[in-house]
Amino acid sequence: MADTAEETLTDGFHLIIDALKLNDLNTIYGVPGIPITDFGRIAQAEGIRVLSFRHEQHAGYAAAIAGYLTKKPGICLTVSAPGFLNGLTALAHATTNCFPMILMSGSSEREIVDLQQGDYEEMDQLAIAKPLCKAAFRVLHAEDIGIAIARAIRAAVSGRPGGVYLDLPAKLFGQVMNADAGAKSLVKVIDPAPRQLPAAEAVSRAIDLLKTAKRPLIILGKGAAYAQADAEITAFVEKSGIPYLPMSMAKGLLPDTHPQSAGPARSLVLEEADVVVMIGARLNWLLSHGKGKSWGEPGSKQFIQIDIEPREMDSNVEIKAPVVGDIGSCVSALLEAMADDWPTPPSDWTDAINAKKETNLARMAPKLQNNNVPMDYHGALGALRTIIKQRPEVILVNEGANTLDFARSIIDMYQPRKRLDVGTWGVMGIGMGQAIGAAVETGKPVLAIEGDSAFGFSGMEIETICRYNLPVCVVVFNNNGIYRGTDVNPTGGSDVAPTVFVKDSRYDKMMEAFGGVGVYATSPDDVARAVNDALDSGKPTLINAVIDENAGTESGRIGNLNPQSVVGKK
Repeated sequence: MADTAEETLTDGFHLIIDALKLNDLNTIYGVPGIPITDFGRIAQAEGIRVLSFRHEQHAGYAAAIAGYLTKKPGICLTVSAPGFLNGLTALAHATTNCFPMILMSGSSEREIVDLQQGDYEEMDQLAIAKPLCKAAFRVLHAEDIGIAIARAIRAAVSGRPGGVYLDLPAKLFGQVMNADAGAKSLVKVIDPAPRQLPAAEAVSRAIDLLKTAKRPLIILGKGAAYAQADAEITAFVEKSGIPYLPMSMAKGLLPDTHPQSAGPARSLVLEEADVVVMIGARLNWLLSHGKGKSWGEPGSKQFIQIDIEPREMDSNVEIKAPVVGDIGSCVSALLEAMADDWPTPPSDWTDAINAKKETNLARMAPKLQNNNVPMDYHGALGALRTIIKQRPEVILVNEGANTLDFARSIIDMYQPRKRLDVGTWGVMGIGMGQAIGAAVETGKPVLAIEGDSAFGFSGMEIETICRYNLPVCVVVFNNNGIYRGTDVNPTGGSDVAPTVFVKDSRYDKMMEAFGGVGVYATSPDDVARAVNDALDSGKPTLINAVIDENAGTESGRIGNLNPQSVVGKK
């Protein structure tokens, strides 16, 4: 603030900062540059934690996962035009995954942009952002900053959460106004995500349908984990006695080793269940849209779906019992409506699931105990599986093709919101941003398990990890390429195949270059020792885990989505 003989003034810089702090938003992820460089400096001076990344997209992924973990919008700050576009991928990712996030970008002046007169990084950013986020606002006057940030917060977290864009033209930062009037213009958002109670008839309808089930199943989605209604969901699952199947980021909401967990019998329960309760999960491609071969005979399922967004109902199949409201309120209402003598599911159903689980787990066990050199996915992930069991507080970040698919099914989780991965879009490149965001927001150690291809999208952010001395251990599963490192150029030319990387790349040396700990590991035992050392020390560490380049499959488990050419084939 500036003192004059007449009055005390404030400016756009301080009003934005004060509005964020008033609403307990005290961390900003971003990349400095014109016109927001000074804003970052001032924000840091005013007590906000400002973390500077090497690329805006990864700052955005950090902000998005911060929103998921805290239920408050994560803040990403970028420069105009190219910087804004770099952050836009993360904003769209946040919206698709229902993570609350606010992307704030500096922008060129409206009068020049609207006449297309060629301003510095000229772009109509608001128009571009609108289709890719939940809401988008532009602030032209300092006196509107408080209400704009309040609207952005409420839009990001209310109803189904998502991404919000806030456009900040360069002139806004330097605008001045009376400090007292500025303080009065700020808004502390009250009850930004109010409870939405389900209708009594919707609850009764769901309970009546559930009573008829012979082979019931509960599916938990990441929305259930986001809701932080852990006690209510656990009570509902356990009182009902119904087997449950957690989606990837819902793993650990109840421990994966819980007797009702049907994870190791996924195919059986999806195919055979007759009534399916969806809690914070969507029937999108990750669940084959609720139909197809994996769901058994057409019409063999009836669905109960709990979601805060009524338009989600009937999106792919008929929902017999929609329950609309916030997850905590809906699950509590269902729990209250269940009689004290609620019958457990028929034993032939639970016995069949348990038998399938035992068979699959017994088949998997010896694969996870091998100490082969070169490593395969099972041996390496078996070692990491043991570490997570011993250290359930560690946050696991996971991306890749095979690295993601194998880890999702092999590594058990024991606590909620400890598994973070690629989400609904299957986006590669979320790894380092999410690892940083998780470490900053929770203070917990982070283990990032990365395919070598996925790591390449955000690998430079290991410098950010080292700069802020974050307790992040990165394990790169290095098999020399995308899916496998064995493809060859069919022409015999000097260029390698499109899926092949430099053989035996030393990613561990990259971490050493920035002052972190680099480890070259060739066996599961090597990996286990290095990860335990990293988690004990809290030092930024990268373990280059050499995986057999013949291991893995095309596109992990979604190779069916990759069209195959038939031209020239016989």
